[in-house]
Amino acid sequence: MARSGRAGVLERALEACLTGEVEALPELFTDDVSGWSPNMLVASRDELAEVVAERDASLSNLSLNIDVLDVVGNKGYAEYRVNAVFSGPFVIDEETVIEPNGREILLGAAFVAEFSGDTISAFRNYFDNAALLEQMLVA
Repeated sequence: MARSGRAGVLERALEACLTGEVEALPELFTDDVSGWSPNMLVASRDELAEVVAERDASLSNLSLNIDVLDVVGNKGYAEYRVNAVFSGPFVIDEETVIEPNGREILLGAAFVAEFSGDTISAFRNYFDNAALLEQMLVA
């Protein structure tokens, strides 16, 4: 069952960013949203849209499992897991590419959002980038 209000916005924001749904971002994030994760830093919704549009195609069969989601005042919190298959090359830079191993990847993460009205104005996404790379490097 879909959540409503700010909790629904937070859930939908995670889904949209994970699946590359750029068209959903205007209803979820303010124009001047700021945010970061271990592999991203944005200072506007346009910058976030660029990142989401370029979502790494190295992972397929993505599924999002939200374990905990709560909103208190203007802050929202989610603990979630992403399952995916490492099915395409993961490009770190022009000279470094990790070839896919076809294995299932499991990534645990936490997302903290600050709201302005019913849209997200700031966020922080925490996950262990080293744990992700370790799973990709298993032969």
